[in-house]
Amino acid sequence: MPDTHAHWTVLPHEELVAVDDTIMTAVGYIPMPLARLPRRMTVVRLRDGGLVVYSAIALDDKGMATLERFGTPAFLVVPSDKHRMDARSWKQRYPRMTVVAPRGAGGKVADVVPVDATTPDFGDPDVRFLTVPGTGEREAALVVQRAGTTTLVLNDIIGNIRDARGLGGWFLGVMGFAGQEPRIPGIVKRLLVQDRAALREQLLLWAKDQSVVRILVSHGAIIDDHPRDALMKLAETLG
Repeated sequence: MPDTHAHWTVLPHEELVAVDDTIMTAVGYIPMPLARLPRRMTVVRLRDGGLVVYSAIALDDKGMATLERFGTPAFLVVPSDKHRMDARSWKQRYPRMTVVAPRGAGGKVADVVPVDATTPDFGDPDVRFLTVPGTGEREAALVVQRAGTTTLVLNDIIGNIRDARGLGGWFLGVMGFAGQEPRIPGIVKRLLVQDRAALREQLLLWAKDQSVVRILVSHGAIIDDHPRDALMKLAETLG
């Protein structure tokens, strides 16, 4: 399986569904030798009707029609250099999209698609781009605040695959992406996290924010059952 697609390539995926009035998400699957790796795309609608597409996935015609009814694709956020598979084909389909990547990943992302911004202004004070502290500026998140609630959109720093089975499930568990509760994958700690104290501080800041109601992660189920407690436990693993 190539790490990038030159053309619009639709892999198996679920339908695009609403998380709330301004957020939609779809889960796709990457075939691997031992398992299918779930990956999540999150789409946030801005006040002007533009869409921020985070960790893009090429959807089928029905899914793309649903997305275009939701809003106009305006920003393409590539949250790390590991999530650039469909970035080129999305930019080809929507050439007016602004491509965003964290500074530390921008070089590798630019090998696939030119990066327009590393500190974007979405024109909506309720939607904020954040380079996650402690990751060497290689991992990006979105913080979405609506009606007194906060949704965190995170990439690889938390894995929450709950339905992994068989040999493939065992493999994903060893990697740290699958388990009975949210985890910071061991491979992420080794290869991505450069400053555990800085990441721990950020997780604790989110955990103390009483407005946080859900966390959308790129690999695994949405965390909406006591998400602040989950953040606190994850921070403790970095102590």
